[in-house]
Amino acid sequence: MITDNVKIAYIGGGSRNWAWVLMQDLCFEKDIGGLISLYDISPEDAKTNEIIGNRLMAAHNSRWRFQAVPSLMDALKDSVFVFVSILPGDFEEMSVDVHTPEKYGIWQPVGDTAGPGGLMRALRTIPQFRVIASAVREYAPDAWVVNYTNPMSICTRVLYKEFPQIKAFGCCHEVFNTQRLLAAVLEDAGLAKKDTIQREEIKIDVLGINHFTWFDRASWKNLDIFPYYKRFAEKYAETGFQGAGAATTFAAGSTGAPDADESERCKYFSSAERVKLDLFLRYGLIAAAGDRHLAEFCPHSWYLANPVQTESWGFALTPVSWRIRNREKLKQRAAAYRDGVETMMPVSSGEEGLKIVKALLGLGDVVTNVNLPNTNQMPGLPRGAIVETNAFFSRDNIQPILTKGLPVDLNALVLPHTLAQEGTVEAVFEHDAAKAFRVFSHDPSIQNISLRDAHSLFNEMCEKTLSKGIAGI
Repeated sequence: MITDNVKIAYIGGGSRNWAWVLMQDLCFEKDIGGLISLYDISPEDAKTNEIIGNRLMAAHNSRWRFQAVPSLMDALKDSVFVFVSILPGDFEEMSVDVHTPEKYGIWQPVGDTAGPGGLMRALRTIPQFRVIASAVREYAPDAWVVNYTNPMSICTRVLYKEFPQIKAFGCCHEVFNTQRLLAAVLEDAGLAKKDTIQREEIKIDVLGINHFTWFDRASWKNLDIFPYYKRFAEKYAETGFQGAGAATTFAAGSTGAPDADESERCKYFSSAERVKLDLFLRYGLIAAAGDRHLAEFCPHSWYLANPVQTESWGFALTPVSWRIRNREKLKQRAAAYRDGVETMMPVSSGEEGLKIVKALLGLGDVVTNVNLPNTNQMPGLPRGAIVETNAFFSRDNIQPILTKGLPVDLNALVLPHTLAQEGTVEAVFEHDAAKAFRVFSHDPSIQNISLRDAHSLFNEMCEKTLSKGIAGI
């Protein structure tokens, strides 16, 4: 069955990361076609992606076409799917998120989900997602909304809180990278070459919240991977492990194109997997996100007490200055693609966005990890909060797959973050800055400083990043 009239609204259509990933994956897609409407607060960037995308589709005989549109309404009308990948604010605000807390001894390798940086990013993002949800309600109430924006859990939660009937879910590839690590575990055990194992062959049960996700079951063919992972964790607990080949997948705008700064990218986005292995030895479950994310959810004395300790755990603190430099290089590359000076060479991403789209259109079923409101698929976490588990996708339907929930000791580490996410959303919806601060002050990293310093840090970050009046508090 071939479908040629699918319309996808792409909010953040000037993206030089996920939009380019989608373009490249469409080069390999033969069953569906249609229109992708690109809306962006930078119309010039959306127009550039229209030119790049259409040139790429023509070169690879794709039945898709791209069109930059001037308004959210134009993008959403008649859309069957809505993709959302936006940058809340700019890297200048993100620099405040990540680096201002360093004055108080608080170190963040990412700063977009947990910790003081994650909260500030959320305060900027929530009002924008309220607008998106309202627009979907008005112009495309039956569309499926696919969110790629961080903080993933909070963004997806806002969509449902603003428009309870919305059909939305969040997609994240951190689990895929952990599956690739499990292939390396099997290779280390002498069972198979990791390059001969397809990621999808490794069957996993997923449970937790985005970027603090866990496996309580993992198998390959008839093998339980957990005993091999235990030996692997014990073997590499002190030295770390390099070689899973997944740590830098599509990090910060990678498109498969040559990058002169690839070594620097690897420095900032790869890891020795020591945090994962340490958490397994502590709790007996496989942590299924990148070490840089995982560390931010844990007590900061474990992995983030200072940059020297962080380096000893085999990962780096990513300076926002690198992201700013990389953005300029991507702008130059976008101009070169647009003007035909360079040619984008498609590389299949391994992402599952198009598989999910096809499943929801009735073109086959898919089981994969997804972020959805908790309807008891995650016992022990609040109903309605956004949780990450596997789900079964079929024609116009998503069915979350029930889990046993996390063990009590591990849930004690995860639950406070879920409650903080709920509290952050409430604070913005209620225009309650005092509640936002209370949530901020409860974060594990903030526990290391005085309440007075916490107030000073919160006020400084708000003043520098929320001055444009988009915080809603």
